[in-house]
Amino acid sequence: MDKLILDQAQKIWKEIGQHKTPSDLKLEVELYKKLISIFQVGDYFYLIFNPPEMKIEYCSKSIATMLGYNPEEFSAEVLMQIIHPDDLPFFLAFEARVTDFWKALPPDKVLKYKSRYDYRMRKSNGEYIRLLQQIVCIHSDDEGAVLRTFCVYTDISHLKKSNTMTLSFIGLEGEPSYINVKNKQVLPQQNQVLTRREREVLQFLAQGLNSMDIAEKLYISKVTVDTHRKNMLNKTDTNKTLDLVMLALERGWV
Repeated sequence: MDKLILDQAQKIWKEIGQHKTPSDLKLEVELYKKLISIFQVGDYFYLIFNPPEMKIEYCSKSIATMLGYNPEEFSAEVLMQIIHPDDLPFFLAFEARVTDFWKALPPDKVLKYKSRYDYRMRKSNGEYIRLLQQIVCIHSDDEGAVLRTFCVYTDISHLKKSNTMTLSFIGLEGEPSYINVKNKQVLPQQNQVLTRREREVLQFLAQGLNSMDIAEKLYISKVTVDTHRKNMLNKTDTNKTLDLVMLALERGWV
């Protein structure tokens, strides 16, 4: 691939770690896998990335099923090579914006955000699929430098057909969210359209569960689930579940 592009990505990722060398850290993968519940809306793989060293330290075996690549050989350079050429400039611009966002956060807030946007990635057989990339910081120093991130890539090809790419920062633990960030001005999302329970139902809908399955998961009646679904359609002015889920993906509700 073009070495200039790879050098640009490396510069961005090194900057987010402020050129600090992280101390040895035992990667408790099983603990991080619990974070999947924050991300999952379809088939996925995940990895642990070290930005200062531009190194993928762990990649889940599910990448072999999804993309056809060997997890032990999957590197940052390979990742850059398989991004769709038309999406690569946006990828680099978004990564730079993510770096700026995290650097501007107080140290105690760095672990309380996830970044998210989607782009196309090439499988080993040459086919492109659209993946939703969601990232949280799992290791930072006392000054807030990002030393390791947990990255989840979810196949949303069946949910999103357009090539429009949007960047959002989703607040965790009560922090405000910043949706569809387009420029240097970052404004928080003012209103939470859906209730906590509606978001729980929506999360399961995005995973393909029906009302009966969701009712069993949440220990509520099917009638209650159907009521939540109807209310969400009314609140979002959507006519069907697929449109609701697509809107939820764009706004970071799931």
